[in-house]
Amino acid sequence: MSTNSSIDWRQLHGNAFTGARVLVTGGAGFIGSHLVEAFSALGATTVVLDDLSGGDQANINPFANVEFHQGSILDETLLARCMRGCRYVLHQAALGSVPGSVAEPRRYHDVNINGTFNVLEAARAAGVQRLTFAASSAAYGDSEVLPKIETMATSAKSPYAAQKIAAEAMLQAWSGSLGLDTVCLRYFNIFGPRQNANSAYAAVIAAFAKAVIAGKNPVIFGDGQQSRDFTYVANAVHANLLALRQTAPLGGTVINVACGQRVTVNELAELCLKILNRPDLKPQYQAERAGDVKHSVAQMDKAQRLLNYNPIVNFSDGLAPTLKWYQQVLGQ
Repeated sequence: MSTNSSIDWRQLHGNAFTGARVLVTGGAGFIGSHLVEAFSALGATTVVLDDLSGGDQANINPFANVEFHQGSILDETLLARCMRGCRYVLHQAALGSVPGSVAEPRRYHDVNINGTFNVLEAARAAGVQRLTFAASSAAYGDSEVLPKIETMATSAKSPYAAQKIAAEAMLQAWSGSLGLDTVCLRYFNIFGPRQNANSAYAAVIAAFAKAVIAGKNPVIFGDGQQSRDFTYVANAVHANLLALRQTAPLGGTVINVACGQRVTVNELAELCLKILNRPDLKPQYQAERAGDVKHSVAQMDKAQRLLNYNPIVNFSDGLAPTLKWYQQVLGQ
């Protein structure tokens, strides 16, 4: 299974979502649009709320049974309207960059904390059955303990990480005392088609693809020995769908979503140059960025136990179609 569109979501999830109404905040963005694609294939009606600050309506235009609302999760009235009649909420909307949060901590706080509060309250008022949240492996900080396991203490090294940790606590509180069942899915370096390569803070695979396709050397911050658990986007979609299907309450629990495989940034750069057939290019090294974590790989036992989750696309099988997609959209 090499691309999201080639995955048979019906084979994996049957009729679990047929006729369901779901809200995806940030649904025109990268991960959100892949969730919308899956729900469309599964016969659900998807309500999308997105302010298009990081997403694009073109990401969801091809999919059936989608209601699009342009606006912010800071707009409580619009949020309440989008939430009406929804069985599930998938809260993906956020300002999502570590360096961005260092540059603009107040703006990030408003969206990532106050916006999450608004989503939780609107979901509670609407009687939503379960809410999944796009949590982040940034919560683990730079602890040298590997693999990262959900029982580890959190350690915020950036405003973004602090906001994701705070949001996890909020979800647990709403489950613990306010009657809304939630689950925090800690994503590890999600990548795939439709990830924005034009942001100043583009994720590393998107940034490498854009540079190499333009004939430029990819830039590595630090020595490139930092490692990540790069996770193809279909795995994140699968984990969300599995979480929504659980019959037992999830109670705000934190669950890693990844592949359980370490890849260094140097290895990634080498693979990108090989797949894109640019042996003439070489990585350029620059200073480490503030807030960046050295190593990250997930312990997957809890995801397997609670969700019956296993990755459906491994790193190498996801990288080639992702780079092919960038070649198409970046015009070469």
